Amino acid sequence: MEIKSVLVVGAGQMGSGIAQVCVQGGCQVFFYDSNPDAMKKGVAIIDKFLTSSMNKGKYTPEQKQAMMDNIKLIANYEEAKEADLVIEAVVENMAAKQQVHAELDAVMKPEAILSSCTSALPISEMGSVTKRQNKFIGIHFHNPVPVMKIVELIRGLETDDETYQISDKFVRKLNKTPVVVKDVPGFITNRVKIPELVEAIRALSEGIATAEDIDTAFREGFNYPFGPLQLCDFIGLDTLLHIMDDLYANYADTRYFAPPLLRKKVALGHLGRKTGRGIYDYSAK
Repeated sequence: MEIKSVLVVGAGQMGSGIAQVCVQGGCQVFFYDSNPDAMKKGVAIIDKFLTSSMNKGKYTPEQKQAMMDNIKLIANYEEAKEADLVIEAVVENMAAKQQVHAELDAVMKPEAILSSCTSALPISEMGSVTKRQNKFIGIHFHNPVPVMKIVELIRGLETDDETYQISDKFVRKLNKTPVVVKDVPGFITNRVKIPELVEAIRALSEGIATAEDIDTAFREGFNYPFGPLQLCDFIGLDTLLHIMDDLYANYADTRYFAPPLLRKKVALGHLGRKTGRGIYDYSAK
């Protein structure tokens, strides 16, 4: 089966980026979020990005409009029940994700693949609420989705070869680079990256250096496109806290223990770029 139509569930930063790369890859995209305003905001972000690309000569006005026309906002899953693939990108919480997939399993056509863009949660456990565990897989895009090439494909215990092969071909169709990962907490990227972010936040809270100097050290010293604290704000401090707590719960390793400063920021609603304030203050920018 070739993936020609995709249902993206969740219109936040990740969901919007996923919808965009899917439509750029020639897919029909059904876009759903329980918050209609979030869907409208997500489409506006996609339109802005594609308009910028068009102005740079990457697309003609006709091509850009054709892509926007291929995004359909839906009010319920029934409107997208014939989609070939579902990519869920809701809040990083197992119960919330399982509820979504149980509802999708009851509606989507039998041959449809269900997937999650989880950052760290176990795929086998998530898919256990469905009757198609062989057609359940993790497809972990990285933020910002239109820019980052890497996609982790996480095979659950029951994920069959056909589902993996179809998913691998789909990711390559989007001009992304797939890597195959066992179903372990944090997979590859977050298992390695999160301890670095933990230490960066600890260094800031201990006054070892300013946020600007910590980020400059990594950008200039390791040729990173983002400093670690900039990346925290880009990911979203609430999402980051969820990931750290999940990893700590699974590994009981202090490398993943969320620093108190991070918890305070989240409690105050300082979640990063999306709220205008996180590690950095974006309100004046």
